[in-house]
Amino acid sequence: MSGKIMIQTPDAPAAIGTYSQAIRVGDTVYLSGQIGLDPGTMQMVEGIEAQIHRVFQNLRAVAAAAGSSMSDVVKLNVYLTDLTHFAKVNEIMATYFHQPYPARAAVGVPALPRGALVEMDGVLCLQE
Repeated sequence: MSGKIMIQTPDAPAAIGTYSQAIRVGDTVYLSGQIGLDPGTMQMVEGIEAQIHRVFQNLRAVAAAAGSSMSDVVKLNVYLTDLTHFAKVNEIMATYFHQPYPARAAVGVPALPRGALVEMDGVLCLQE
């Protein structure tokens, strides 16, 4: 197995802690959690719909920096501060993914960084 390669792009929010936007090991890319931060301003976008879209856009930017796309996402984890927003996640997710959809978990959490309403992380399997 090859070593770890850090993935980084200015098209997604800069890491606000001791982590990388993503790490590639072999043909697998581990995407760090993304919240609804606008990468240009590093400010949270307003409202759940805007945050969900921004999270997917941020994940897509990191996937692109890894030479990949959202179609290579095989596992997605969704963290919501209010699980009543889960239907909205499904609705918006359908505009970013096509079948076969990635495996997914959705978890209700009491709080997220920077007051975010949603956070997602994932795993990509690069196509050869």
